[in-house]
Amino acid sequence: MTNPMSYAGKRVVVTGCYSGVGEALVHLLSDLGADEIIGLDIKEPTCPITRYIHCDMGDPDAIDAAAAEIGGPVHVLFNNAGIAANLGAINVMKVNVFGLVRLTQALSDHIPQGGAIINTASIAGMNWPAHQEEIMELLSIDDWDKQVAWAEEKPEIVADGYMFSKECVQILTMLRAKDLIKKKVRIASACPAPIDTPLLPDFRETMGEAMIDWTAHEATGEYVQPSEVANLLAYLGSDAASYISGTNVNIDGGFQGGVITGQIDFSTMPAA
Repeated sequence: MTNPMSYAGKRVVVTGCYSGVGEALVHLLSDLGADEIIGLDIKEPTCPITRYIHCDMGDPDAIDAAAAEIGGPVHVLFNNAGIAANLGAINVMKVNVFGLVRLTQALSDHIPQGGAIINTASIAGMNWPAHQEEIMELLSIDDWDKQVAWAEEKPEIVADGYMFSKECVQILTMLRAKDLIKKKVRIASACPAPIDTPLLPDFRETMGEAMIDWTAHEATGEYVQPSEVANLLAYLGSDAASYISGTNVNIDGGFQGGVITGQIDFSTMPAA
């Protein structure tokens, strides 16, 4: 029986593969037999990619050039690159949303039937229903400069950029599913709780150390490990997840479930 988790014969693209989740994902995809792993990042990784393309996911020209160089086919696109709020709200929106959207659009026609687009979102985007109308408006804009202008004009919604950017990714995942499935291409996202990666100090700086620790405590008491998120991403991109699309899959130790069912003790939540 064929292993549905196998990536044998597949050509994949992973953004943000220098460290953390992206690095763990590349190692796993290599172990799963991926024929070609193309890595996009601003730093050249040492993990077992087969091809490196320098790409700033906040630069539309760099994204277009990378997409042209990649060509096709692309059996799975892993939109994993992301930055924290300490780099500025507009930069966060560029990398976490606009760059993701642009690369996805550029490579969509190169994804064959049975392929997938897998996004790394976050439980930080769980409040998307509060901003659904605004996010749908933003995602309807297909011009980079107009996207940036929209974000600059709405600081009360965008805030520091991070949570809103991940809300956008969650809605994008749901929004694109119906159109993509007509081509027999899937889209899904993984939504982790705080991850123990080199970016963790950035999140401690922007969200507050006490808030990050509280979130982990109210889940399993531990941070999510990069390999655990990589496992989920690889599953979502594989044939084992052939009927999964338009879904945001939490990997949060039950945190969001606890929030929804009233089991999280918000009286212990640190002040913002």
